[in-house]
Amino acid sequence: MEEEIDLTAATNEEGEAISPILADGVKNYLIDIDGTITEDVPNEEPERMATCKPFSDALATLNEWYEDGHIICFFTSRTEDHREVTETWLKEHGFKYHSLLMGKPRGGNYHWIDNHMVRATRYTGEFTHLIEKEVTVEVFKNHK
Repeated sequence: MEEEIDLTAATNEEGEAISPILADGVKNYLIDIDGTITEDVPNEEPERMATCKPFSDALATLNEWYEDGHIICFFTSRTEDHREVTETWLKEHGFKYHSLLMGKPRGGNYHWIDNHMVRATRYTGEFTHLIEKEVTVEVFKNHK
């Protein structure tokens, strides 16, 4: 179901092209699959990938975000060998999305470093709309 994403050209202070950006207010949601939108199915038991059930709150919330114009990208520790069963499962259960990234590192404890703003939200059992909350985060030593 991979779809084209509308991006806006961007330039640096010297007028050179840099990575394009999304329109104001549009978010790029990167959503894990196993343990987040369905039960936690390990790669070692791929037969369960076709029969697990989606979390209904995840399906409703993500499809609403998609309809609101946000970008939905599923990413997973499932391997490329599991792409077909994963795409079929997402389609059969009605998930709307733009892209699917396979091969996320396993084991958790992720620390994402990027030149774009990154926000992370840990899934703890209920998929709802997000709220704003002040928290402490780790940044590079000379961060302004």
